[in-house]
Amino acid sequence: MKRLLAAGAGPIYEIARVFRVDEIGPLHNPEFTLVEWYRPGDTLEQGMQLTSDLCEAMLNRGPADRISYREAFLKYVGIDPHTADGPQLAEVVKALGIVAPESMPIDDRDGWLDLLLVERIQPPLGVDRPALLYDYPASQAALARIREDNHNPPVAERFELYIEGIELANGYYELLDAKELRARNVAVNQQRRKEGKMSLPEESRLLQAMDAGLPSSVGVALGFDRLAMLAAGAKSIAEVMAFPFDRA
Repeated sequence: MKRLLAAGAGPIYEIARVFRVDEIGPLHNPEFTLVEWYRPGDTLEQGMQLTSDLCEAMLNRGPADRISYREAFLKYVGIDPHTADGPQLAEVVKALGIVAPESMPIDDRDGWLDLLLVERIQPPLGVDRPALLYDYPASQAALARIREDNHNPPVAERFELYIEGIELANGYYELLDAKELRARNVAVNQQRRKEGKMSLPEESRLLQAMDAGLPSSVGVALGFDRLAMLAAGAKSIAEVMAFPFDRA
């Protein structure tokens, strides 16, 4: 879709069947439906507003509240996620009585952040009204831009929509710098090799499109099965699928 944007497609969306290996549970199925859209010219604020408006129209639960990643961590676990190091985060995990994987390296800062997010921050998000969590650590930017102006440290221009503690959508103010993405790909593969995982391709047609020129845009991916589950008041996405994994 980003290659289409680079070719001048303008605002676009796609509803597609997608696949992820080894993800099975009440909120996961190896095959699922994803709704993805991009709007050239949108700011991060406009991207969040569109996501909130869509959610309000589909689920009738009111507009989404907004809370930054830092505010959420300070509120629910009492630590600044942008300045705490791995050992400090590990101490918070221990103090909260959260059982961490034995294989978790003490210096895996993002690993400890993700553990705290899943165990303490995510569950209360969106319980009363939908919630948009935004301004993630720069180390978790993926394909989002990094905002450095007036932010110390810098943050990733990324957001996620939560309802009843369930992540429903993930959005980025899209990265446009092909050189930066190449550097991120190298760093990701270094970490994957360190963990004994297979390296991923570092060059792609996406990078060629970015070299040619990708317009500024916000992109969002929304899990349609989770949306249907919430709309139906179901407890598992298997309830809104014709053939979930165990009956495929």
